[in-house]
Amino acid sequence: MGTACIKVTKYFLFLFNLLFFILGAVILGFGVWILADRSSFISVLQASSSSLKVGAYIFISVGAVTMLMGFLGCIGAVNEVRCLLGLYFALLLLILIAQVTAGTLFYFNMGKLKSEMGSVVMSLIQNYNASDPDSLQEAWDYVQVQVKCCGWANFSSWTANEELMSYPQTTYPCSCEDKGEEDDGLLLKKGFCQNSTNSTGGSNDPQEWPVYKEGCMEKVEDWLQENLGIILGVCGGVAVIELLGMLLSICLCRHIHSEDYSKVPKY
Repeated sequence: MGTACIKVTKYFLFLFNLLFFILGAVILGFGVWILADRSSFISVLQASSSSLKVGAYIFISVGAVTMLMGFLGCIGAVNEVRCLLGLYFALLLLILIAQVTAGTLFYFNMGKLKSEMGSVVMSLIQNYNASDPDSLQEAWDYVQVQVKCCGWANFSSWTANEELMSYPQTTYPCSCEDKGEEDDGLLLKKGFCQNSTNSTGGSNDPQEWPVYKEGCMEKVEDWLQENLGIILGVCGGVAVIELLGMLLSICLCRHIHSEDYSKVPKY
């Protein structure tokens, strides 16, 4: 009966480590996505706070080590190597602590991240140069087109741009243009657009702009909450598998006799 329990524990540990390896790859993918994305909120967030990059590097490190430990855990379980299982348990505990640290860092910096991002976006809008766009400006244009919003608090945030307000006719940010049901959000529009008709008497009146009236602030916050929930959910799932893996590794390690060296693979 004892041998049967050990076998069941061994193969359950192998299964958990296989899942562990896959979820580690998912965590690593999240970290790479945060660093590599240049066409959504992430690129703007990176400019607003260094804590996002720190968290991304933590995710990459944890994901890589998690995949390695999943691989070693599979070897230790199948071959019943006691020292390898002990090392696996210790490193698994360190990984769990690192994940909790990364999750806590993201959660408690949410308020600061929102505030810093608001300052960065307003500075970006104020200094937006239609004739010389950079990658950050293009990222914000992409945000406004895809999310269908304009400015930060609302469309009037764009009145802080001196170049835009200096036009004598109705001129507005192209990425803010509201085309109604025909706007599918697939075409990235950049720079400033002008209306052929001008009913403002020689001035650029924001009330005449055919743009989205809703600002991006609330939608950005909703996006952050949604994606943070996904990331924390994945980390929570990995943590549960880690705890089960630690429990199974200890159980298997206790039932493996230290003097039985026949289980150690020969290389």
